Formats: sequence, structure tokens, C-alpha cells
Amino acid sequence: MKITRFAQLGAVSAVAALALAGCAANEGGSGSTDGGGSGSTLSGEVASGGSSAQEVAVQAWTAGFQTANPDVTITYEPSGSGAGRESFQAGAFPFVGSDRAFNDEEIASGEFAACVDGSGIIELPTYISPIAVIFNLEGVDSLNLDAATVAGLFAGTITNWNDPAIAATNPGVTLPDLAVTPVHRQDDSGTTENFTDYLYQAAPSVWTSEPDGEWPLSSGEAANGTSGVVSAVSGANGTIGYADASRAAEEGLSTVAIKVGEEFVAYSPEAAAAIVDASPFVEGRTEGDLAIELERNSQEAGVYPIVLISYMIACQEYADASSAPIVKSFLQYVASEEGQQAAAEAAGSAPITDTLRERVNSAIDLIVAE
Repeated sequence: MKITRFAQLGAVSAVAALALAGCAANEGGSGSTDGGGSGSTLSGEVASGGSSAQEVAVQAWTAGFQTANPDVTITYEPSGSGAGRESFQAGAFPFVGSDRAFNDEEIASGEFAACVDGSGIIELPTYISPIAVIFNLEGVDSLNLDAATVAGLFAGTITNWNDPAIAATNPGVTLPDLAVTPVHRQDDSGTTENFTDYLYQAAPSVWTSEPDGEWPLSSGEAANGTSGVVSAVSGANGTIGYADASRAAEEGLSTVAIKVGEEFVAYSPEAAAAIVDASPFVEGRTEGDLAIELERNSQEAGVYPIVLISYMIACQEYADASSAPIVKSFLQYVASEEGQQAAAEAAGSAPITDTLRERVNSAIDLIVAE
């Protein structure tokens, strides 16, 4: 099954997003209300964590959901996707955010302590965002780079900013004789796994390490979390890194347009949605597991290939059923038009289409919350 094209929606202020989210009702869940918070039967506290890329979106979702359900408190620790998945497997959190779905080997292990033995897991692609290649080069606001050059900068085979490979795609740009300092994530990160997946697919002759959430090379500068990478790049001339595009825009960082076919494509929610549009669901998964296999080598016009799909991950049936109604209702809000619009306005993500929303809501319906 292929996903239809996402609705186009640019980013506006986070303040507007939180205002909209606060007015939105939780759709279809046991805590559904008329939008003003009255009538909600939900109460309790649920702790969660995981993807730091989703942090801004989760803030908008939490604000809207808690306004509609004033007796509910949801906390989210943006500790990174790897930490989030480990916490979910250990049963520490009833749901988490992750910038990649669990792989086949992890699912086969069956080690999901929060879930009833034999229960399936729910994986929902509810946050879709480009990953920006960010850099700090005095006097240069933007660059055009092909996949091999991006891979060379991070692999350490291109070590100076006036390298001929950079100059070739940036005629007229004055490039300094300055060492390149690549910055990567120190923590196990879904953003890293998506970024290295792009490098591995698009420039295999340069980037020979298989995709991984942990940075595979010892070279370069390591920084913890999205905030750490953004801080390291913004704080030193000659640096280059990668981060969720919402943070790049928020910090006003210089970014790279990526060569796709014969054109250079800057990141945008629309361009990120375009590659998801052409990518299939992973085969062999259960009805509630909506993992998507991104195709990074599309040559279609307007496609931005460095994109992450961040998932909300939950149990189909919980060992401790007390949190299930809150988790189910919260995820219904996340997937709703209001929730997706709030995230798009706060974080610059691409709202899911009605076609995908139907699949996501069907997966959420599988959660046992009685």
C-alpha cells in the first residue's frame, strides 16, 4: 500500500499552534469532549519519553489534550529515540516517541514489558519532518550539495570548506580555506539512523557504514541530543551537522539544498511529504504496526530525501491496564486533524493525509482500553 500525498502546510508560530491545540477536542477517545474540557472522564498521570525531534510537536499535542482533559497530566522526556525504545521495552513508559520503528529482530524478541505477553505493538507514523543539514560558515547563508559531497563531509574524506567538490555545485560562492568540523549525535538517535540511511542509500561509494542510530565513526565532534548538535554548530565557525528541520528554522541556521535529479531541493514539509508519498509500508507487520520503508533514491521533482518519520509506539494490550484509556485517547488526538495541524504549526511537520489517518485510527482502535 502506498500513501497518498500529504496536504501542504507551512510552518507558522508555535504560539498559534498551542492556541489552536488548546481549543481542539480529543476526537473519538474515551476522554472526548466538546473542546472546552467539560465532560472529560479521563484522569491520571502518564509519563513518556523518547524522540527529541518530536519534542515541539509533543508540547503542542500535550497542551491541546490536557486542555480538553484537565484531570490528565502527560509528561514527556526528550531523551532520544534509542532511550525511548529501551524504556518501552523495559516497561518504564506505556508509550514512547521514536524516529524509527522497531525492526523485525526487535519485534521477534517479544521483549515489551509494558504489554501483555503475546500482545502486538502499535507503531503510528504521526510525525513527519525533514532533517536539515545545518552548517556555520561565516559569510555563507546556503549551499547546494550532492549526496556524495554530503557523505564526504561527514565521513571525513572532505576536510576543507574550499574543496573542489563543494565549489563545483556552488559557483560564485566564496568558500574559505577553513577546516570542516562535522558534528554528530552522541546518543543513540533515530535522527542519526535516518540520516545515515540517506547517506548509505544515496552515496554508497563514499558512505560504507550501514544505517545505525549510533554514529559509526570516531571522527568529528559528538553532541548529545538535537539541542546539543544545534548548539555545537551554531557556536563555532566551520561546523556542519544534521538536525530536525524545525530546530534549524527556530535557530535561523544556514542549511543545505540537496541535489535530487538535476535540481537542488531545500527542505520543507511539502518536500518531505513527497518522499513519504511514494514509500510503502514494511511488509510482514501486524495490522497495528504501520512502519514505513522510506525510498531515499527517488528522482522525482520536488522530493527532499533526508526525512524522518517519527512514530508513537504503544501496546495493543497493556499488562497494567490503568494507563490504556489515557494513552488511547491521547493518540487519537495526536492523529486528529486538529492535533496534526497543531504540530505542523508548532514544529513545521507535514500533517498526515486522510488516507493515512484512517489507517492510524484503525490501529489505535486495536488498543484495549476497557
